[in-house]
Amino acid sequence: MKLINLTPHAIRLNDGSSFEPSGVVARVSADLQAVETVGGVQLFRQKFGEVEGLPAEVPGTMYIVSGMVLAAVDRSDCVAPATGSRETVRDEAGHIVSVPGFVTK
Repeated sequence: MKLINLTPHAIRLNDGSSFEPSGVVARVSADLQAVETVGGVQLFRQKFGEVEGLPAEVPGTMYIVSGMVLAAVDRSDCVAPATGSRETVRDEAGHIVSVPGFVTK
């Protein structure tokens, strides 16, 4: 299986493997629609727009995308870094150093 990184950042796994950016970035726009105000705070519903930069499906290829792009598509060939895992490694400033793997739909 070939993995192509469509994010602007290198993705490092806890096992030491790394996926450098491909130079193409998959992005999705989001429109916020006001829903209601609760306790003086405005709540919004997020509606995704078109995904840009995501190539057509290719057998034997998986695309690494952001969690936001993954949420916006209905494709089995896309994965996102598992940043919410307890096994995610962070530096002293809280920035992600590596993740244990990827999430899929």
